[in-house]
Amino acid sequence: MKLSQEQIEHIAVLARLELAPEEKEKYGEQLSAILDYVEKLGNVDTAEIEPTSQVTGLINVMREDEVIDSGISKELVEDAPESQLGYFKIPKIFENK
Repeated sequence: MKLSQEQIEHIAVLARLELAPEEKEKYGEQLSAILDYVEKLGNVDTAEIEPTSQVTGLINVMREDEVIDSGISKELVEDAPESQLGYFKIPKIFENK
């Protein structure tokens, strides 16, 4: 699919690119080649191909979240500028009205 000079300039405007005339020619040829290849892919018969989202056959392995006491929480809270009831105390950012 050969792109016209107007199409190349329009694409450059959309992409916010300032292209020199030789760049317009170069990138126009490259983009035309890419579009030709995509057009070829559109002609491939995929009727018998099963849709897939990946090809490796791997399955996501998820584990349950598990709380593990690191044993340093007390020291961390003690090192905070302010704490209350074993938690960090921070300034309010929202007020109840």
